[in-house]
Formats: sequence, structure tokens, C-alpha cells
Amino acid sequence: MPPMNQAHTEKSTGHPGAHRDAVLATLQAWLEPGRFQDVGPNGLQVEGRAQVRRLVSGVTASRALIDAAIAFGADAILVHHGLFWRRQSGVVTGWLKQRLQRLLAHDVNLFAYHLPLDAHPTLGNNAQLGQRLGFTPEGDAWQRFGEQQLGFLGRSPCASLPALCAHIEAVLGRTVTAVAGDGRPIRRVAWCSGGAQGYFEAAIAAGADAFVTGEISEPQAHLARECGVAFLACGHHATERYGAAAVGEALAAEFGLEHRFIDIDNPA
Repeated sequence: MPPMNQAHTEKSTGHPGAHRDAVLATLQAWLEPGRFQDVGPNGLQVEGRAQVRRLVSGVTASRALIDAAIAFGADAILVHHGLFWRRQSGVVTGWLKQRLQRLLAHDVNLFAYHLPLDAHPTLGNNAQLGQRLGFTPEGDAWQRFGEQQLGFLGRSPCASLPALCAHIEAVLGRTVTAVAGDGRPIRRVAWCSGGAQGYFEAAIAAGADAFVTGEISEPQAHLARECGVAFLACGHHATERYGAAAVGEALAAEFGLEHRFIDIDNPA
């Protein structure tokens, strides 16, 4: 007997859907997780019902997102930040138990892709962020830099740091923490979403005039001042809202799913 509120049929959703294994195979083919050395498992993290008709995408598999997906009647959730990371002890207690308990009780699949979702050349967090911020490729495709080629390079739509900060704040709806460089015109911009402040030196080496990411740590302010390249921290969550949504839309088109991106606000 299906769990409460989860007995969906093609008639009730109006969407034909697909088998969980077909959805997983497509995600694996698109995102190629085997190419990456990552800090957690990519793919199907929690197995739910076999047939997927309603899909929710979001940034993090938080309890709030899981509850919202259950209320929507989702058969599957697709996120960037899943439940399992190498630093964890492996015990299922507290917050992890609560999240897993909800997924298992409602038979909901959880798909999670970390670095593969950052790196995809069109659907990934960085490609989608670059499009929304109006960055343009320096050729036929984005140039890449940094470890595992996660960072992207392009042309800035704004020539000055104040203008670029104002533009990003308008697009993302978040205050930008900026450390000015030497005041040079902003022509070439490098970016890598989320907690990629450690990519700053690689961005400098790649010839960027400014680097855009989600977070800043203590060393980056000094590097910006000493190397002349501006550093912009625009929010971890704010810079990673777009990849899962884009992949969710692509899956919906591929399999005839009903898809909804649910943004759980996060000040980080």
C-alpha cells in the first residue's frame, strides 16, 4: 500500500513520467559523476518509488525542502547538496534521521549531484549563473580554469567594480561583499559558485580582473589587495540556485514530468 498522499497515477498528475532507473541513467549520462573526485556520493542517495511523475528540485536536501516536496506530492527530489558527506560519522541520528525518516515514510527518491552539477557546460550552476549575470564566452564556449576545471571565464557586462556589484545584487537579490583590487577595468571575469573562495589564486593566474563566488575567507581580502584582482562574495546559496532547477526542467522535458523548483531561503 502506498504511503499517504503518495498514490499518484498518470490520471491524477496528467504526466506520463518515467521509471526511477531511467531518470538515474539520464542524470548519470548528462552529469558524468565518474569524472570528478568529490566529497560525497553522486547519484541516487535514497531509493523511493519506482515510477517518477512529480519532481522537485532545490539547492539542499533540508527538512524544509523535503517537507515542501512531500506537500507537492513529489516522487523524487533533485538537489545539489545531498545528505551524505565524507566527514560524517555514519550514524543516523538527529537531523539526518529526521530527513531520512520523511523520505522513507513517503517513498520519495533523492538524487544529489555536487561537483558534477557545478561543472556541466550548459545546465550546471556555473553555466546558469554566468548566463543570468550576463557574462559572455570569450569564443564559442566558456573557458575553464581551476582544479577539475570547475571555474568558468568570460566577459563582464560591467566595466567597473561598483557597476558589477550593483548588477549582481539586482540579479541575485543579495548584498555583495566586495574587496577592490587595483581599480583596473573589469573586462575578464572568473567565477565559481558556492564555497569556491579557494579558487581565487587560480582565477588570478587565469588573467581575471574580478572573481565572483559565494563566500569569502580571511586570505582572499589580502590577495585581492596585493594582486589587484577584485573579489566578490555573492552568497553560497544565492549563486547555486540555478543548476538543479535547469536539470529539473530538462528532465521534465525529457520524460514528461511535472517539475517544480522550490527555493528554501538561506542567508549563507
